[in-house]
Amino acid sequence: DIWTDNRAALEQRRIVPTIPYTVGPDGVFTADAPGFEGKVVINDKGKFGDANDAVITALIEADALFSRGRLKHDYPHSWRSKKPVIFRNTPQWFIAMDKDIQEAGSAEGTTGNAKNGVNDTLRARALKAISDTSWVPASGQNRITGMINTKPDWVISRQRAWGVPITVFRNTQSDEVIPRAGFDKSDELIKRITDAFAKEGADAWFAGGARERFLDGIVENPGDWEKVDDILDVWFDSGSTHAFSLEGRDDLKWPASLYLEGSDQHRGWFQSSLLESCGTRGAAPYEAVLTHGFVMAEDGRKMSKSLNNQVFPQDVIKQSGAEILRLWAVSSDYWEDLRIGPEILKSNVDAYRKLRNTIRFLLGNLHHYEKSLAVEPEDMPELERYMLHRLSELDARVREDYDAFDFKRIFATLFNFCTVDLSAVYLDIRKDALYCDPYDSIVRRSCLSVLDQMFSCLTAWLAPVLCFTMEEAWLARFPGDESSVHLRQFPDLPESWRDEDLAAKWRKVRQVRRVVTGALEIERREKRIGSSLEATPEIYIADKALFNAVADVDWAEIAITSAASWTNDEGPADAFRLEEAPGIAVVTREALGSKCARSWKILPDVGSDADFPGLTPRDAEAVRQYDARRNAAE
Repeated sequence: DIWTDNRAALEQRRIVPTIPYTVGPDGVFTADAPGFEGKVVINDKGKFGDANDAVITALIEADALFSRGRLKHDYPHSWRSKKPVIFRNTPQWFIAMDKDIQEAGSAEGTTGNAKNGVNDTLRARALKAISDTSWVPASGQNRITGMINTKPDWVISRQRAWGVPITVFRNTQSDEVIPRAGFDKSDELIKRITDAFAKEGADAWFAGGARERFLDGIVENPGDWEKVDDILDVWFDSGSTHAFSLEGRDDLKWPASLYLEGSDQHRGWFQSSLLESCGTRGAAPYEAVLTHGFVMAEDGRKMSKSLNNQVFPQDVIKQSGAEILRLWAVSSDYWEDLRIGPEILKSNVDAYRKLRNTIRFLLGNLHHYEKSLAVEPEDMPELERYMLHRLSELDARVREDYDAFDFKRIFATLFNFCTVDLSAVYLDIRKDALYCDPYDSIVRRSCLSVLDQMFSCLTAWLAPVLCFTMEEAWLARFPGDESSVHLRQFPDLPESWRDEDLAAKWRKVRQVRRVVTGALEIERREKRIGSSLEATPEIYIADKALFNAVADVDWAEIAITSAASWTNDEGPADAFRLEEAPGIAVVTREALGSKCARSWKILPDVGSDADFPGLTPRDAEAVRQYDARRNAAE
């Protein structure tokens, strides 16, 4: 009541109401609990003492006990020892969250976030800094904002036998603290302390005679002052790391581009760094903050020795290699808790093998590639120009996702491109041209030109993810090059590669191709054909617009068959169809002609070249050019 009714007068006289400290550090009631002094609340073994019974007995004797009972619950307890804990009042040091910083006196060079010192509080600065920071995932911003909004004054002290001390002196008569703003010898006192710490470390504060060492000549009566032996909370220590790591090195910058830690650090490192930096520098020490979940066992349970479900990184590396661990990390949704185990790692091994095989295919076909074979995009077939468009699309997405730290989408995007767009479509189609076309074939040369661009892009995009593999691939292609894939920038792709109209057309082509390959798969399964080259599909496209869009495509090439026909018609009732592609039907016929000994295509013109009776004219010309080049080389 005295405090409530006379708050202004008490504040003016610097009188603080006495807070009783009823429980000591030994878990025993103090003299501030009259009648219970010496009663044990909890002992050093985590066992309850006689204090509870004493208080209950006193309440009964005073006829003040309404009811009593026992509850079994988990909180509060120590998560390490599993023993119960109690909360007690202790004197601590605080930093005010809502006191005007300029009025209180701030560090030299500090800049506030409000004009004329209006609302220039630590809380206001921190909230503005949060809004100026990029948070990944975005939910992190709401979480730390809520913590700062509801945070009471910031307690920064701890009572420990070791740590970084709170280097202030307190006047035992007036409660005045130095060094402080307005004290004319604060700078000299701070210099004495920092010089001592630079030579001797923090132990200089705890050494004997510290009061006289630091205060002689600073104050008139050093004996009136006591040295504070409380230490700083370790979170304050970690929150200060930006000051002596980023600002002390020429090769780093302040603020940091990124702070990265687990999601629990919104309450820890992220918050202490934010508050310390906002108080001393007026802004956050980071431009972006990324938080991740915690690694769990494959079944979603926490890893523990008792469950024997731990997965150790060194074991994964020993068995499968570091690249598999990296691939697991980037393919996981780190915004949530991550799971790892044998089956998950097995899927990563399979994914890695597919990616590596794609790169190996590119290397094999580019082994003899020369820049003299390059074809300009405008002279390429449509399929090659479509693939350049896809690279341009991927370039924009990959850059965006790297900027957003969305590694799982980068992996999904590039993995799907390698396994679907390349292995299942483009490379599958172009194997015939790469292996069988003449040396000077425009289709073959165009394909090699595109493969060259694909290799350049994929090795750069995947280098941050598969560090060793992409370096290995780069050096395999350029063994005499002293550069590294990790010294490259992402390639700048021409805007002219983007062709939305062409992409729309080839999405329709791929829709029709899915129906054709589905029909061929039925024929293979029924063992009516062994290879797609033994078939000639008849393609029926009922929709006039769709038919016109894909009518100029070489469907034998796209379907990887020896021949094909296509017409604007509904097709017979027993034709093969897919529900997801209405209006498209396919009837598979047997290919007619003889089998080419080189390309394995079955065509009527096999043997029409007298010099090569077992080949098609295309393959005969390819062999003729090969022989001519070999003879010229000899």
